[in-house]
Amino acid sequence: MAISSPGLASGIDIKGIVSQLVALERAPLTQLQKDANGFQAKLSVFGTITSMVNTLGDAGAKLAAANTFTQVKASSSQPESVTVSVAEGTAPTALSLEVISLAKAQSTASSAVPVDSGMGTGSLTITLGDWSSGTFAAGTATPITLEVTEGKDKLTDIAAQINAANAGVTATVLRDASGERLLMRSKDTGEALGYQVSATDTNATDGKDLGRLAFTSLSGSGMSLTQAGTNAVAKVNGVTIESGSNTVKDALPGITLNLLKPTTTAADISVGIDKDSMRKSVQGFVDAYNALADMLASSTKFDPDTKVKGSLQGDSTAVGLQRALRSMVRSETPGGAFSRLSDIGIEIKADGKMAINSTKLDAAMDRPAELSRLFGAASEDPTLKGFGLKLDAFADGLVASGGTLSTRTSSLRNAIQRNEKEMDRVVDKASRAEARYLAQYNAMDAMVSRMNSLNAYVAQQITLWNKSSG
Repeated sequence: MAISSPGLASGIDIKGIVSQLVALERAPLTQLQKDANGFQAKLSVFGTITSMVNTLGDAGAKLAAANTFTQVKASSSQPESVTVSVAEGTAPTALSLEVISLAKAQSTASSAVPVDSGMGTGSLTITLGDWSSGTFAAGTATPITLEVTEGKDKLTDIAAQINAANAGVTATVLRDASGERLLMRSKDTGEALGYQVSATDTNATDGKDLGRLAFTSLSGSGMSLTQAGTNAVAKVNGVTIESGSNTVKDALPGITLNLLKPTTTAADISVGIDKDSMRKSVQGFVDAYNALADMLASSTKFDPDTKVKGSLQGDSTAVGLQRALRSMVRSETPGGAFSRLSDIGIEIKADGKMAINSTKLDAAMDRPAELSRLFGAASEDPTLKGFGLKLDAFADGLVASGGTLSTRTSSLRNAIQRNEKEMDRVVDKASRAEARYLAQYNAMDAMVSRMNSLNAYVAQQITLWNKSSG
């Protein structure tokens, strides 16, 4: 590899000169990089604004939803004894409830037998039904028959068969000092979901008796009753009701009672408008609007003291969006008791942000139908859009393809691409100029070197001539 020493012959600082010339060629990069930083900052802010607009539109859509202002909630004065849940749209009401007794599942137990002893071969048939009259009345479910075979007739084998049969009962084996027992229990509570177990022993000479697991009467041989299947009993406003489940769903329209334990005094049950849910939806909208208003204000402002301007200061899109939002929140929805946001306590402060007048909003929430009209569509005129629907449509238009924010974002991306191409062009031009300048100055240096050599030769010849002529 050749060693280059530009300027050695001429004494000229070629590297320094070329470096300065190349610096002049690269000078536009300073402004281009500044422009790039500005474009990226704007793109980032507009990305945040787009996200906030989507959030605000979603908040508007939620306020316009049909169920936002029809939510109800229920409460119980004795939640340790009874809890309450309520379906949407249930009419507000109040009532008293006494829990007299809980629903229970039927349970039976066999007599103790030696651990792992065989119970005999044959079949067990499980039938679901009702024992409340003292005798068994079969229900509508199809009886399930289990075959018990030799070598598979231990209580653990039989319990496993019962649990796998989906017969409406469960079984387990209990062991203690006296041996082991088969315990059976209905899967569900209530009188109608008790069970009967009939047994057929196919080998009367093996000294075993599968009939020990039968339960065909309340007082007969075989398994004994440890808990009768019973219905829950309660009083609603003094009227007695029964339910096969401790979850009472059908007694009161839209209201589900979850009975947990008997009460000593009547519990107060109330169903009313869910103002907390309404307030949360309104607060979510206000928070979304204020976040966007803050972002637009900070990004478009100019601080005269520090001379610092926001990244979108003077940007027509941002300023236009700011004005459009302020105009929209002051718009009206005619035709109802509430026509402006200020009518329900959503007030616009001097800085353009929203604040909630809690007293006014609480009073407005006593008129949920009018709130729905303000934010949604009037039922008699679906084309009359409320504030929530207008805001949702406005947000969708901004971010949709061809919308203001979408177009501005695309414009910034295109500007960034053009800027990158221009920077590449400047860098490439400077690189080619550097090669050209080096070639020119190196050529000049080589020419000076040759001239210096020729000058030295001529001087030497003159010196020799002078000596020979003297």
